[in-house]
Parts: sequence; structure tokens; C-alpha cells
Amino acid sequence: MRRRIAIVGGGLAGIAAALKLADADCQPIIIETRKILGGRATSFVDPRSGEVIDNCQHVLMGCCTNLIDLYDRLGVLDKIDWHRKLYWTHSHGEIDCVKASRLPAPFHLALSFARMGLLQKNERKQIQRAMWRMIRLGAKGRLSWAGRTFSEFLADTEQTESTIAKFWNTVITSACNLGVDRVSAAHAIQVFQEGFLANRWSYTMGLASVPLVELYQSVGEALKEAGGEIHLGRPARAIAYDGRRVTGVVTGDGVIEAAAVISAVPFDRLDKLISDTMRAADARLASLDRFEFSPILGVHLWFDQPIMELPHLILPGRGVQWLFNKGIDEQGRQYIHAVISAADEWMKLDEDEIIDRVVQDIHSAMPKSVGLKPIQARSIKEKRATFAATPQVEQWRPSASAGYVGVSGGGIENLFLAGDWCDTGWPATMEGAVRSGYAAAAAITGGDGLIEDVPPGRFARWLGLL
Repeated sequence: MRRRIAIVGGGLAGIAAALKLADADCQPIIIETRKILGGRATSFVDPRSGEVIDNCQHVLMGCCTNLIDLYDRLGVLDKIDWHRKLYWTHSHGEIDCVKASRLPAPFHLALSFARMGLLQKNERKQIQRAMWRMIRLGAKGRLSWAGRTFSEFLADTEQTESTIAKFWNTVITSACNLGVDRVSAAHAIQVFQEGFLANRWSYTMGLASVPLVELYQSVGEALKEAGGEIHLGRPARAIAYDGRRVTGVVTGDGVIEAAAVISAVPFDRLDKLISDTMRAADARLASLDRFEFSPILGVHLWFDQPIMELPHLILPGRGVQWLFNKGIDEQGRQYIHAVISAADEWMKLDEDEIIDRVVQDIHSAMPKSVGLKPIQARSIKEKRATFAATPQVEQWRPSASAGYVGVSGGGIENLFLAGDWCDTGWPATMEGAVRSGYAAAAAITGGDGLIEDVPPGRFARWLGLL
């Protein structure tokens, strides 16, 4: 008989685990509090306007091999638009275009950086020095920075405050949802090594061309074919435990029995689902209160006339890091989505204050828009957007399955953990969430685990970037 595997949480980690389990002839059962799939990477109907809008703009890169594989499984890769040109704005509307040249990795972006009007000559030299250090460190070398912040690495490579504000903090805050003074240096270095240096494809940015919720429409059919189930709008209240093994998931409608349980929810939610007995029995559950969240703010704005032609803009040194052009509707309104990562200081602001600040940044980036105000706007605060990938928390990130040695050890052999906050080897990203789901499924089935990373280019390997 097929093993019933209960999955608490229908976000990317839960979806990834369910599809892998279905491939292995298991019976996955997703239990999701909300009435839609996708977790924090989904959409909703705004009750004010009736518009379907994303919680926040989510971005993938060419190096996100497991997320790309998940989209392929869902049959939605054709709904991802790939952008090989990244547009940076500065000096009240000047645009720098970063794109790959014909040079081999890791030098494929060097010509674009050399031409950036954003950067002074001495700032370019500083960036080159730090990039060269990252190349020579390689994947193993970055682990030596695991206990330190990225700001310490930048100080060690003699980066000035202006270079950090213009370039390093802009990239890392967007990628890791933490500023350089808080994020783990190992993860920040990883972003540049794997995303910008290893090969010519990995920096490429992918954006969904449809509301995020549409990417998950085929999940139900895929699980149905495997004999699985999806319970939407059915909150889990506890994970059932008999003192030795978990036996299922307690919901308001009764217990869903299972041979194993995958928790694919954030750490604070898991902490509420487990008993003190479970916490004492499994070392992976003992440090859930050590994790912290980092918030993201998404601001949706509609203008009564076109103000933005490019598909996106990166705003270095501003409160808003990204502007995304979401198109012009039948009424001639342009829809723009602004994203503020590591948005702690914005959480205390009311919506009017938020919109005023965002509009100021839009005017700075696009002078033609000065004097124009949005005719409609909506801010979405994601206070629990991601876990904070600080140096301190790395030692507490749990493995998918129970072990018997160290912090990642444990004793509940049929309880499996997933989520971007788990030990994925990645910072807080959609890719990390999918990796965790795949890893949890593989731990149950003994089958294939993660998709291989995009291999470094030959010249990059020769220089030591492995």
C-alpha cells in the first residue's frame, strides 16, 4: 500500500515535497491553513479594488536549479520571463545596463561594471578586489566566513561606505533580505559566487508573467493522480505524537493519520504545533525560538499614464530597492510594483507614509514622473517574510531528517522538516524552500534528492571557483 505522508504547509517547500513524494509512489496529503497554495509566494484578491495582486514580487535567478525544476514539473516554465539585462538607475534618471559580454565567466559581467556611471573609478577597483577574493576563496573558502557578517568581509577587502551603499548593500539586501551588517558573510559571498561569477547564465533574472497563484494550478491534478490530497482552509492544530513516533496531524476536523509527517511551515508555526515532549525528544526542535524574521514590503501602484518603459529598475542607495513594470491595462493605467527588502524601519509607517516615500523614490528614478501621483495604491507588509540569515543562526538550522549527532540530531525518526529556514545551504530564498522540500522527500523515500547546481565555467573552475 502507498504510504500516507502528511505535509503541513502548502508553500513552495510543501509543494516541492508533495510532488517528489508522488513520483515515489507515496500518497502526499497537503494540509494548508489558507484557501490557496503558495505560502508567502502567492497572490490574493485585493478586497479594496478586486485586483489579483502578488503578496510581493518574487524573483528567481538562473542558478536556482531546483526552483526551475519545480516550475518544469508544474508545466509553467513558459510563464517565466527571463531577463539578461539588469537596469540600474542613478543621478536622477541615468540608466546603467548590466549584461553578459562574450567574455567567459567569471569575467562575463566585467565590461558592464566597468561602464557603470553609478560607480567612480576607485569604487570599481574596490569591487574588483572583493570579487577576485571571492573567486579565489571558492565554495570551501567561503565557509571560513560562516561566523561573521558580510560587512566584516567588505571591511577586510577595503570597501568604502559609498561603494557598500551603492552596490554591495543593494544586491545583498535584495537577495538575502538582510543588510550587509547583519547577513552571514558565507551566504552573501555565495550569492556572488554562484549568481554572478560561476557561469554566464546564473545571473539571469526570471519573473512570473502571471499572478503567482496561477503557477500552482496543476498541483491538485498531479497529486490526485498519485492518490494524494490537498486540504485547503484547514489549519493544523498539532502534530500527533505517541511518545516514539508521530502518527498524523490534528486539525479542527479531526486527525489525519499518516506514516510520516513533513512540517513545511515557518519555525514559529512549527513551535506551536509540537508538544514539550516532542521538543525534548528531538534536538532539531530545541532551538526554534532562536530564529528571527526579516520583513519585506511590497507596494502596488497604478498611474493613469505610462511612466516606465523598462521592465524593471534597481534603485541603489534608496529605500526602495526595485521597481517592476507590471504592464499597462486596457484603461491605459500603468501598474508598478515597488519592493523594499529588510523593511524593518518601514513596518511602523502607515500606508500613506509608505506611499509618499515610495513615490519620492519613483520620482528620483524616473524624472518624467515628477508631479504625477498614483491613482490607486496598496501596500502589503510581510512581517514574517523570511528568516533572518545571520551568522549566529546557521548552527541552529535543522536537517530534514532525524539524526543522532550534533545540533541537527534528533530522535523522532518519522518527522521531517522543510522550509527555507532549514539547513539548505542557501539563504532565505524560494530556491532554498524548494531544496528543503526535495530534501525532506528524499529522506523519506531514499530516492533522488536535489537537482545539480549549474556547473562553473571552465575558466572559472581553473581560477578556483568550485
